[in-house]
Amino acid sequence: MATTAVPAPAPIGFFERYLTVWVALCIVAGIGLGQLLPGAFAAIGQLEVAKVNLPVGALIWVMIVPMLVKIDFGALHQVKAHWKGIGVTVFVNWAVKPFSMALLGWLFIRELFAPWLPAAQLDSYIAGLILLAAAPCTAMVFVWSQLCRGNPYFTLSQVALNDALMIVLFAPIVALLLGISSITVPWDTLFVSVVLYVAIPVALAQLWRKWLLSRGQAAYEATLARIGPFSIAALLATIVLLFGFQGEAILRQPLVIALLAVPILLQVFFNSGLAYLLNRRLGVAHEVAGPSCLIGASNFFELAVAAAITLFGLESGAALATVVGVLIEVPVMLAVVKVVNASKGWYEATAP
Repeated sequence: MATTAVPAPAPIGFFERYLTVWVALCIVAGIGLGQLLPGAFAAIGQLEVAKVNLPVGALIWVMIVPMLVKIDFGALHQVKAHWKGIGVTVFVNWAVKPFSMALLGWLFIRELFAPWLPAAQLDSYIAGLILLAAAPCTAMVFVWSQLCRGNPYFTLSQVALNDALMIVLFAPIVALLLGISSITVPWDTLFVSVVLYVAIPVALAQLWRKWLLSRGQAAYEATLARIGPFSIAALLATIVLLFGFQGEAILRQPLVIALLAVPILLQVFFNSGLAYLLNRRLGVAHEVAGPSCLIGASNFFELAVAAAITLFGLESGAALATVVGVLIEVPVMLAVVKVVNASKGWYEATAP
């Protein structure tokens, strides 16, 4: 019987390690270019079909597809081997994280921080936070799992399951929470977003993966190494565009980014801690509990950015909120990795 290939262990890449630095530089570049070339950014913003900005849509596909090529849906048969850890992660990802973020968004954005934020964008900021929390992380999870010495078979099967669930759960959960937050749900645009940025890229990536593997494992890994930088480059180019459009508003009120980061930080630490403690309570091995809590806390920010742009526009508060998630994702997740590694002795000594 053929075995499921597991992504080969590799140190965190140069671009991934310093992603926050590149994001910060792109924010500065985007704001500067937006001020210097307002006409060019206005022209890019008008290149739309059915509310989808074509340049940004192309960049997002370049972002997402290389990551999805790594996912092996054949790993789903391994779910039964780690059912407790899988169950905890699915519970946190789909039953806790989106709802806790909606609550934190309402508490901080609509209540505590409202006096310091643009009143017209409050709902849009909350929508962006919900989109961020409703999209579980995919490709970067392999990096976090490796850094905490996680079980690679668990990580692979969990990511494959998350991607399968995302196809059917992302739109209903987002629609539900936007409705609860009294935000108008553009159902047709939401459906198009899921098809365009989840269903079609997943299908194409799996066909590409199958073709690459038919040429041999070496060809597959060589292709992954070549296309990986394109994903990060597309992400950074998208951020330049976003902040080119958002620059004027940010210059007027730079405090916005710091305030939006607060609920994102809180939900990461809350959900990772919850998943870690639930796994300990259930007697799950540390090599599964580590990646479980990391998968439960991190976000598929590429999808969130894409959905925010499609649903609310390039210049929306929702798009800005999702980009703040990109800005803090790497340092926050590295901090969670350090806590997981440092607490291994405690975890194993006190596990019931």
